[in-house]
Amino acid sequence: MPLVTDLTKIKQIAEEKQAENDLFRNFLKQQNNDAIDALVHSFTETITPQIDCTECGNCCKSLMINITKEETIQLSNQLQISETQLIDQYIEQSEQGQMVINTIPCHFLKGTTCSIYEHRFTECREFPHLHKPHFTGRLFGTMQYYEICPIIFNVVEKLKEAIYY
Repeated sequence: MPLVTDLTKIKQIAEEKQAENDLFRNFLKQQNNDAIDALVHSFTETITPQIDCTECGNCCKSLMINITKEETIQLSNQLQISETQLIDQYIEQSEQGQMVINTIPCHFLKGTTCSIYEHRFTECREFPHLHKPHFTGRLFGTMQYYEICPIIFNVVEKLKEAIYY
């Protein structure tokens, strides 16, 4: 199956396959975690370089982005503003102390490109998190982004093919 990168088509297919994906998610939870991780990692390594995330930016348009204290310091230095000003302008803090960018889409998205790309946050750099272990333990979150991320969409579809689902 050729890669699907058209966001409209991905959204349409995702809507059509919602019930199938719910069943697939339950099916995956009963599979060997290491075997599924190996397949997902292999497909991610093959698919990711074929997709230019800067032509999409959907994750930046729809994700709540968590950031660390260290990242606020780095960003305030990069933007040449005080950390207090950065927090007041761009960050919200939960009662538990978790810091998140205070708007969706992200302040730093310009068109479909991140204006701080070289200094983007860890969470942004690691999205869609398919390189991490325990894929089957993160299925709920992953499948939430199946309809907005061409990488996730194509990896999941390739995984269905590979395990004859």
